[in-house]
Amino acid sequence: MVARARPNDLARLEVRIRGRVHGVGFRYFVVTRASELGLTGWVSNEQDGSVRCVAEGPRADLVELLELLHEGPAPSIVEHVDEDWLPYTGAWGSFGIRSSGHRGD
Repeated sequence: MVARARPNDLARLEVRIRGRVHGVGFRYFVVTRASELGLTGWVSNEQDGSVRCVAEGPRADLVELLELLHEGPAPSIVEHVDEDWLPYTGAWGSFGIRSSGHRGD
C-alpha cells in the first residue's frame, strides 16, 4: 500500500523561470517531470519571455520539481527562478500546459 501525504505535507508552489526558456521544450520538460512526481497544476509561456509553473502536491515532491526547474532541459539556460510557497488548494486533477499569458488561479 502506498502511503498518502498528510494534509500538512501538501503545498502549492508558484514559480517564474527566466532566461532562455522559450522554444527549448521547457514546458514539456515541466509537464513530464511534474507528472512523474504525481503533482497537479500547470505550466505556461508568459508574454514577457518567462515560464510560469503552478504545482501542488507533497512538499518533498515540489522541492524536487523546484530543483529540476533550476536546471531545465538541455537546450535551456535558466538565469533566475522566483518561487512562492502557498497553501494547497486541490484545484487540479492533473498537470498540463496552459496557453500563453493565462491570468492564473
